[in-house]
Amino acid sequence: MKNPDNDKEKEAKKAAMKTLRAQRKDLIASASSRMKTQKKDIKAIKEFLKGKKATIPDIAEGIDMPKDETLWYIATMKKYGQIVEAEKEGAFFNYSLNEPEKTQEKEEV
Repeated sequence: MKNPDNDKEKEAKKAAMKTLRAQRKDLIASASSRMKTQKKDIKAIKEFLKGKKATIPDIAEGIDMPKDETLWYIATMKKYGQIVEAEKEGAFFNYSLNEPEKTQEKEEV
């Protein structure tokens, strides 16, 4: 036996969610756009660093990205283990991709 109060409650929740989605439509689209841009930028950095080391100014110049944005991405990628810091070159550190097979070899030794 169906409970009419329960059905009314479900309909009210659906209507509230529909209204909320409509109100936040622009925010959701903006966030999605930023995520796509970030993924593209991270991919460009990884492609640039494939098989080599580079400083933040070199990376920024190589992928045509402002240095402050490049620094932000590098710092974030370093925090999450995607990039490792290498030797210093003048005033800047070199960065390279964190290659999983090298990390595993170090753990096994």
